[in-house]
Amino acid sequence: MSKIEIKKTELVWRGKYDDEGKLVPVEKPGPFPFQIVESINEPRIEKGNEIARQSSLFDIWKGDEGSTFEDGWKNKLIWGDNKFVMSSLLEKYAGKIDLIYIDPPFATGADFTADIEVGEKGETIHKEHSVIEEKAYRDTWGNGLESFLEMMEQRLSLMKDLLSDKGSIYIHIDWRVNSHLRLIMDEIFGADNLQREIIWWPNNVSGFKGKAQNWIRDHETIMFYSKGGEITFNKEFKELSEEYIKQTFVHQDEKGRYRMRYDRKQYYEENEGIPISDVWDIPYLRQNAIERNGYPTQKPETLLNRIIKASSNEGDLVADFFCGSGTTVSVAEKLNRRWIGVDLGRFGVHTTRKRLLEIEHSKSLTDAGKKYGKKARPFEILNLGKYERQFWQVKAFGKKDEKQALFEYLAFILKLYGAEPIAGSSHIHGKKGNALVYIGAVDAPVTIQEVTDALKDTKDMGQKELHVLGWEWEMGLNDAIQEVAKQMGVRLKLRIIPMDAIDPQAAGKGDVKFFELAYFKTNIETKGLKAKVKLEDFVIPHTDLISADVKSSIKKWSDWIDYWAVDFEFQNDTFNNGWTSYRTKQERKLKLTADHEYIKAGTYKVFVKIIDIFGIDTSQVYELKVK
Repeated sequence: MSKIEIKKTELVWRGKYDDEGKLVPVEKPGPFPFQIVESINEPRIEKGNEIARQSSLFDIWKGDEGSTFEDGWKNKLIWGDNKFVMSSLLEKYAGKIDLIYIDPPFATGADFTADIEVGEKGETIHKEHSVIEEKAYRDTWGNGLESFLEMMEQRLSLMKDLLSDKGSIYIHIDWRVNSHLRLIMDEIFGADNLQREIIWWPNNVSGFKGKAQNWIRDHETIMFYSKGGEITFNKEFKELSEEYIKQTFVHQDEKGRYRMRYDRKQYYEENEGIPISDVWDIPYLRQNAIERNGYPTQKPETLLNRIIKASSNEGDLVADFFCGSGTTVSVAEKLNRRWIGVDLGRFGVHTTRKRLLEIEHSKSLTDAGKKYGKKARPFEILNLGKYERQFWQVKAFGKKDEKQALFEYLAFILKLYGAEPIAGSSHIHGKKGNALVYIGAVDAPVTIQEVTDALKDTKDMGQKELHVLGWEWEMGLNDAIQEVAKQMGVRLKLRIIPMDAIDPQAAGKGDVKFFELAYFKTNIETKGLKAKVKLEDFVIPHTDLISADVKSSIKKWSDWIDYWAVDFEFQNDTFNNGWTSYRTKQERKLKLTADHEYIKAGTYKVFVKIIDIFGIDTSQVYELKVK
């Protein structure tokens, strides 16, 4: 029997090493370019009044802004898988993030659910996780603890690469996995870089917990590691209580100064307070109804306030790669830090966006911030969009020639949709019941011309119904193409291929839902240089796919809308949020009219974006003239 040489103690799970005993390297997809979905709280720069055909909603993020607010830095809220996002951030941000806080998902699918409010009365309904969120859950816990450890090891390795040399990382760890994650952190960051194990006492004992036949668990654990030996740390103190002062200090000299009873060299006036220990007494959100936003794992802002103040300075870059409802980035914004927030859930990103829009700074924090008033500093919403889908397509179907890969992609989407492939037309890919089916490309929006060609083939084949499936859509397609379909006598349905489709496991479960494109009606009036946009209707065609409790909460068409915004000077680039109205816990009413006054006469494009109660956006662009 050969002698095994053990060089270190480590945690091992299936998949950490390959069959030859070699450590499986961390997968770093990309880097992929980010698409800018929306720019918020940033004045638009005039580019002229030229009108161009718009086939994409996005600019590509160039990453050329400076590293300070004064140099043009814009905070970033990113929707996507954090492994893809972090791999893509490495190109610009390796060694540049000063503080990372994460509260990763544990052994419960509830991490992706939320209680949301609908309509003016704020009736509460429960939002279940989407299929892509369920995929994340399966990837994390599909093989039990091993899946979770593999997921976390890969992501923590990427986080270490992103941290600056003086950077720190705080990990909120569940009691079921804290011992395992500590070993992984020791291996990645080094055991010597464990700064503290923090015990957070939220005083959250409920009547239900009180009935448990055991010790009542009433604390949570946060591990605090550094990347290296030298770190940013601002010591915090609690104010001295009157009782503490009486016990600790004694009246001593003729000037009336108090000296410490046990250290006669220290005066009371010189004492900064009681240093905060690694046991934190911070009340949970149960005692703050205003701050709660329906996420079961939401943490109080007081907790993040302590962490961010201690381990970063103003202007430093703070990141949260499991940002959920946005507590970390909201606190970072209020404390004048730069920030990056990432979440897999579309609804989480939407909730965070509204939370940031609610922030009002008590004063402009720097000279560079004066032009923004009390609003949150400019931030961008980014995603990897078609690039993440391209990676999936190549990985899933790319080990063949291009024609075969395309065939397998089309067959896969048809199977998800419950359709059968048919041959004989370049613009028709399948059939579902009496309807023909056309599928858009992974990396491009479906255009009006594509749909027109598919409609012609449908008519030539003697069929009366066409379903078009697409990932993205050319601007204005829905309104423009429905009239063409009507003239041809073809019933047309435009349906979105969800990101859930990237998960092959979803096909077998039949969970992928292809929602129809929602649409809305507006009335736009102009008078001189003034313009008024009024919402008149919003229609979600796919109500058969929506749960009964949600439908029963809808009293009128506007109840479907949670948020809408207008870019009054859209210039065929990123949507610039110039006017917005949205529902909050305190204010449930939605303004249905947006007003704007132009500086000069001319022809303008008006981009209207609506986000419904599920976090899905629907957009339309209009052209108007003001004199």
